[in-house]
Amino acid sequence: MIRVLVVDDHPVVRSGLIGMLAVTEDISVVGEAGDGDEALALVQSTEPDVVLMDLRMPRMDGVSATEAIVSRHPSTRVLVLTTYDTDTDILHAVEAGAAGYLLKDTPHAELLDGIRAAARGETVLAPPVAARLMSRLRTPTAPATAQPSPRELEVLAAVARGLSNAEIGRELFIGEATVKTHLQRLFTKLDVDDRTRAVTVAIEQGLLPNPRPR
Repeated sequence: MIRVLVVDDHPVVRSGLIGMLAVTEDISVVGEAGDGDEALALVQSTEPDVVLMDLRMPRMDGVSATEAIVSRHPSTRVLVLTTYDTDTDILHAVEAGAAGYLLKDTPHAELLDGIRAAARGETVLAPPVAARLMSRLRTPTAPATAQPSPRELEVLAAVARGLSNAEIGRELFIGEATVKTHLQRLFTKLDVDDRTRAVTVAIEQGLLPNPRPR
């Protein structure tokens, strides 16, 4: 039996998904959540095999929740189920550790197959999403023009405030290893070798605000 947690901020959507899954013999819904904060608490208490995760929700969004779940509960697979198929949304979800990315207009049978595949440890991508990712791979962006993501800048802003990796992880609800990954990507994008230089370059480029003189 595959244990599933449904996360979506729209009650009608949650009810529809739960109703569909309830009549599936090999899938059991162990809980539902309306935002990322609720999802984290329920993953801790219910230990689902798969989390069906919406992206845009109040309090904590789906990308942040995915990062936290993947970091704290590596045996739980997060399958994004959303209406958004922009490059930015897809890449942020994949970078956060999502096991798959499906759209809400996915036929029921394909959604069920996607849940089963995610539970087996496979990657699940809707055809339009796979096409977008392949297109980006075929047209790589030059490293010099790569821009830090909003999450990477959040991490760097915390570094600028003097927080350690562990403190940053607790503040942003992500694992310490995820913090290190974000910093390594920042070092590459900013062409620097250490945290202090990364903050300095980010301020020079206008990516972080210049601290006020005392």
